[in-house]
Amino acid sequence: MHVLVTGGAGYIGSHTVLLLLEEGHTVSVLDNFSNSSPESIRRVEKISGQSVATYKLDLLDRERLIDLFGQLRPDAVIHFAGLKAVGESVAEPLRYYRNNVAGTLNLLDGMMSTNCKKLVFSSSATVYGDSNKLPLSETTERSATNPYGRTKLHIEEMLEELGISDPDWSIANLRYFNPVGAHESGLIGEDPQGIPNNLMPYVAQVAIGKREQVNVFGADYATSDGTGVRDYIHVLDLAAGHLAALEYLSIQRGVNAWNLGTGHGTSVLEVIEAFSRVSGQEVAYQVVERRPGDVAECYANPEKAMLDLGWKAERGLEQMVEDMWRWQVKNPDGFLN
Repeated sequence: MHVLVTGGAGYIGSHTVLLLLEEGHTVSVLDNFSNSSPESIRRVEKISGQSVATYKLDLLDRERLIDLFGQLRPDAVIHFAGLKAVGESVAEPLRYYRNNVAGTLNLLDGMMSTNCKKLVFSSSATVYGDSNKLPLSETTERSATNPYGRTKLHIEEMLEELGISDPDWSIANLRYFNPVGAHESGLIGEDPQGIPNNLMPYVAQVAIGKREQVNVFGADYATSDGTGVRDYIHVLDLAAGHLAALEYLSIQRGVNAWNLGTGHGTSVLEVIEAFSRVSGQEVAYQVVERRPGDVAECYANPEKAMLDLGWKAERGLEQMVEDMWRWQVKNPDGFLN
């Protein structure tokens, strides 16, 4: 199958591109490199021993996008491209709506121009808002507490309505939780721009000495150690989930949603302790006030993905941390090395 991957040079995108190649698919990558580096694709090519057709293009450039679809005529699309920082979305909501929602509309126009109607969409557990009905299942009521989350929710609703209007579409909305880890080679991994927004890369940068300490936002939650609990999933398990969804879409029509998570929560202190143990470095931290909007716990019920897709997360916290640390040590400055 010829698969076009938008945002394919990004963290999750690059690992999925690699797995697609290893499974024998033809892959084209579309990326504007605003939050990624062409070096990630070069490293994917090094690991796989295969070349990847890569196009620098912004989804907001509708005319060029439609031209590219006419040239490539892919069988399916995996759509990762989008802005993703919650705090930034609050400060720049219109930029997020324009980039994420309007960009997806242009992508759908491109797909329809060549009758390409198989789409795997990179959604997020943020579509569940601040629900405390745990574990979160696909039937949990959706809401959103910030512009980033609302763009994901709007796109999901848009895709659902598209599927109702045209039953020839096959669409997967993949709601995943907290991607972490890296490829076991240490050649590709998460390369945050500036100060990391997520816990695991921040802890890794403290462990390697790039940052002084981790701020733990609240230690008085009703959890095992008082710190927030989240569902961390290895990026390679996540990539496998996208392939499983793609295989499902090849034989089934309609619009479906699946959680991609482990079904288990890990606290902030457990992550810090695991990093200290694996790296052999003390990870300094201080407890500070809670952040507005943070919930005590958030983790998935992944049973539907197992039943429908035959997929489940295979890698535990120890491997997530080991692979993340290997990537950090080999690439202390990310892809700038």
